[in-house]
Amino acid sequence: MATDTLLHTPLYDTHVQQGGKIVDFAGWEMPVQFAGILEEHHHTRNACSVFDVSHMGRLILTGTDCESLLDRLCTRNLQDAEVGRSYYGHICREDGGVLDDVIISRFEKHWGIVCNASNREKIVHWINQHTEGCNVKLRDETTTTCMVACQGPKTLELVSEFTSEDLTKLKRYRFRARQMGPFRITVYRCGYTGEDGVEVVLPTSLVGMMVPKLFGTPKKPHPIIKPAGLGARDTLRIEAAMPLYGHELSEDWDSLTAGQSWCVDLTKDFIGADAMRKRSEQGLPRKIVGLELEGRRIARQHAEVFAGGSPVGEVTSGTLSPTLGKSIAMAFVAGAHATEGTELEVAVGSKRLPASVVPLPFYKRAK
Repeated sequence: MATDTLLHTPLYDTHVQQGGKIVDFAGWEMPVQFAGILEEHHHTRNACSVFDVSHMGRLILTGTDCESLLDRLCTRNLQDAEVGRSYYGHICREDGGVLDDVIISRFEKHWGIVCNASNREKIVHWINQHTEGCNVKLRDETTTTCMVACQGPKTLELVSEFTSEDLTKLKRYRFRARQMGPFRITVYRCGYTGEDGVEVVLPTSLVGMMVPKLFGTPKKPHPIIKPAGLGARDTLRIEAAMPLYGHELSEDWDSLTAGQSWCVDLTKDFIGADAMRKRSEQGLPRKIVGLELEGRRIARQHAEVFAGGSPVGEVTSGTLSPTLGKSIAMAFVAGAHATEGTELEVAVGSKRLPASVVPLPFYKRAK
């Protein structure tokens, strides 16, 4: 961040009131946990948790050239994008290095981008760099809106009561936007936990109305919906093998190397496409894999991975899976050692623990 002053989301006072443990995260004071990471993790898998994700960037683009600009900046094909759809993709440099992973949404009269908090200023600058000669205007609504992620198997039923809409008919990566007088409320069916759920974006002026509906009151908290923090959000996303910028994604490597080829369309031209085509033709020297470690010790980011005593890669994310009761990790390893069932070792402290390559994701919710 350009300032030393930590930012507060519109729900900051609510987090403090609920006993949240507050930490500095990407320049924002955010709750890392409330009742505890394990309890919040299991509650999300079994019921419904609410995560404050207001720190993430929310950008609005207007103008007749938005589609062509975003199609050039993003790895996804956005030509003739359908109104009401959201698209996960990457914004990259010419060499393919990932500047950020984003969700781009096509509204009737504008486009929306959700980006990571740590990359917001970088992405705003990158977009503005490429708008010369384009009919595109960018507005940053991060600090004037609130965004919450409601996740868990009971979410759609409970949030439908709050929004007065049947969200079960809303498909994945679709959204609904409606006006309440001068205010716009948007509900996206996305998620970052491996569970079903929605993200709700609304103006900060409506937060006072939202809080008691979502959380209840201090004297009478909601019987099912509970707050959850960044700690559980991380263990949940690792189980679901969802990438995190700064871990599985970085400017130092491209989308294909990060195992995200599904969101890259190499048949179109975008910034970074030429570099990725060359890598695709030459073959990727390393791949992202899932690892299951022996015992319950956690493999931390950058821990070395060995095969036959020689280093062949490094861990990007690891945790002791609350759902599976196993030590799991994602890691980059040399292609020759990426086959399912390959036996490897991971440096944890002063020891090298046996590990096996396993399929990703580690966890899939029941349909």
